Parts: sequence; structure tokens; C-alpha cells
Amino acid sequence: MAKQLQVTLKRSLIGRPETQRRTVSALGLRKLHQSVVHADNAAIRGMVNQVQHLIEVKEIEA
Repeated sequence: MAKQLQVTLKRSLIGRPETQRRTVSALGLRKLHQSVVHADNAAIRGMVNQVQHLIEVKEIEA
């Protein structure tokens, strides 16, 4: 079974730098408390690490 990451936007993007806004957008998040599921790979992990203070991440089995 491949692992996946469930990413949820927990904090607002108001007042955040443009790079963080673009990273959150690239993850597919638009609204607070919205969740998306991504494959667990190095690219997604890197984006998650950049904005870890704004999101919540759960590992799920797929």
C-alpha cells in the first residue's frame, strides 16, 4: 500500500509572503479547513515543510 498525505489548511494566508501563498495554492488549497490528498513523495514533502505553520498533515493508507 502506498502512503498518502492529507493536507488541511488551518491558518489564514492574510499577511503571508507571496511565496507561501503560491505554495499553498500549488498544494490545491483555497479555503480554510479545506483538505486535499496527495501522494507521499519528495516534492509534496518539500512544499509541506515550507508552509508547515499554516497546515496540518496526516499520513493515510491508500
